[in-house]
Amino acid sequence: MAKPTNDLGRDRVGTLLVRLALPAIAAQLINALYNIVDRMYIGHIEGVGDVALTGLGVCFPVLMFISALSALVGMGGGSRAAIRMGEGREDLANEILGSCAALLAVISAAVTVVFQLLKEPMLLLFGASGNTIGYAADYLGVYLWGTLFVQVSLGLNNFITTQGFSTYSMATVVIGAVTNIVLDPIFIFGFGMGVKGAALATILAQGVSALWVLSFLRGRRTRLRLQARCLRLRWSILAPVVAIGVSPFIMQSTESLVNIALNSSLKHYGGDLYVGAMTIASSIMQVLWMPFQGLAQGAQPIIGYNYGAGSLDRVKRCFSLMLRFSLLLSVAGWAAVELFPGVFVALFNNKPELVALTVRVLRIYMAGFFMMGLQSACQQTFVALGQARVSLFLALLRKVILLIPLIYLLPLLLTGNQVFAVYLAEPAADLLAATATGLVFLRRFPRILEARRKQLGA
Repeated sequence: MAKPTNDLGRDRVGTLLVRLALPAIAAQLINALYNIVDRMYIGHIEGVGDVALTGLGVCFPVLMFISALSALVGMGGGSRAAIRMGEGREDLANEILGSCAALLAVISAAVTVVFQLLKEPMLLLFGASGNTIGYAADYLGVYLWGTLFVQVSLGLNNFITTQGFSTYSMATVVIGAVTNIVLDPIFIFGFGMGVKGAALATILAQGVSALWVLSFLRGRRTRLRLQARCLRLRWSILAPVVAIGVSPFIMQSTESLVNIALNSSLKHYGGDLYVGAMTIASSIMQVLWMPFQGLAQGAQPIIGYNYGAGSLDRVKRCFSLMLRFSLLLSVAGWAAVELFPGVFVALFNNKPELVALTVRVLRIYMAGFFMMGLQSACQQTFVALGQARVSLFLALLRKVILLIPLIYLLPLLLTGNQVFAVYLAEPAADLLAATATGLVFLRRFPRILEARRKQLGA
């Protein structure tokens, strides 16, 4: 068994965070390419690119929900495993890995069957029109057959990251993304498969990534080993995993609800063109959000391991650095979009009407993004510390409590321009949620560390 190059309990925290976070950030950005590249290619299909892209946008809620399920199990399990390794209980960490793998398999089977049966009525509910339903159903019908690949590659990769094997976890998504980029033009244009080709390329790429993850967790390098005897649903293990994972799950799954609310409202007030603009805007936000996820993945094993080991000064140091880096990323991303929106939009479509609309939309939609660094750093630290309740509340706050109601409320208040009132809901929710999260963290974080200090002293 090889040891990771990173000693979570002894290496300098700053150096450790950089070594873990940079590969994770790269991995997240590359992971975004799975769907982003699809959208880029589909948006440039001759004659139907804008309609096909809108159809793909209607699938977002389902794709995000599937990805969120992997976060529910993988991030919750990874956090629990890191704390147990910090306590020196690798046997229990292995049990967590096995139970999580079994649960991901069950989830995959259920999602595939149920969503295949309900895909067309579901897509119509999510904002598909007569013009776009065919493209949406074609893409989703193929994509769903690869649900197991998505769950394994995204969910179990967290167990590679949490051990400190950042390079190998990055390789998981690099391998998949490269495969997807190569296969996309072959299937979409070479074989003339259109949106079905894009979906097929994506699930085959995820399949390759899944094989890589499984081979690593069964190989000689790993500290946590996927063992047949541990592949069972043990609810005593899974209950706390789900309790912790529910926060990142809600963070991602509520994106599905948000997209449903946005698409249905935009279809009502504006039509397909505005749904298409939303597809591009949300794609850009997805890419810019990925570095936060990568940074959190890099910080999680450091915070979790040292919290379990009682090295609380290292926990505080890691959070401080993550906060600074997160704020730098959010301000830089916000400035780039506000100053050069056309550069981002042109990657997805070249139809003048759609490009001009999306440029205007993007500046409004991303106006509050500079605060997302604070939101991410505080919330993800709660996840790493195993604080299920508070992380759940903060996850619900931004999307469910604030954003979704604002999507429906603001158009009723700003009747002069109801379409743009819908887009305005995002920055309003971002600013309110980030401020509230910062205040909660300022109050709770010292108490959590003090309680752990007393626990260790006892």
